[in-house]
Amino acid sequence: MNRAAILLAGLGLLVLVSGTALYTLLGERPECDVSSAVGATIGGPFELVDREGDLVTDVDVLNHPALVYFGYTFCPDVCPFDMARNALAADLLAEQGHDIALVFISVDPERDTPEVLGQYADDMFPEMVALTGSAEQVKAAARAYRAYFAKGEGSGEFYLVDHSTFTYLMFPGNEFGAYFRREDTAEGIAETVACLVES
Repeated sequence: MNRAAILLAGLGLLVLVSGTALYTLLGERPECDVSSAVGATIGGPFELVDREGDLVTDVDVLNHPALVYFGYTFCPDVCPFDMARNALAADLLAEQGHDIALVFISVDPERDTPEVLGQYADDMFPEMVALTGSAEQVKAAARAYRAYFAKGEGSGEFYLVDHSTFTYLMFPGNEFGAYFRREDTAEGIAETVACLVES
């Protein structure tokens, strides 16, 4: 074998070994089962009011991974179910050592005062971050998340609010991870969130 062939074979082997070592050290990013919003930016800056009546921003709230949901406390069926499911997902994740915040943003600022939200959070999930604000603040937050809501017909305090029902996984810095639909289970959400957090 001539010298050039030995040198080329040696270089090829070096590249192969180096590439394999780098791949092993960095690890393969797992394929997580996620729903992504193609072509849409989800999340962004917001200013809202927490259950204590204090003004908070996205930076204050999204300081670790969070499941963000837009709903309202007078919702008769959808919101309680979705939030109970999200709370169960957060519990399952906590059992795996993952600290996931539950964030509930009201789309009914007229009725959902900080006090009402505080009671709702205590009943549903005491650690839940419950947020409201002025009509403009809520609209701006919903716009950032591409969340839809519209006040329905009704008299006085007896009205419904039509709204989208996605749950968003957000990371610090307004980084969007995934969204979950109503039909997604707590177990499925926990599995996807754990996969994304660990990657």
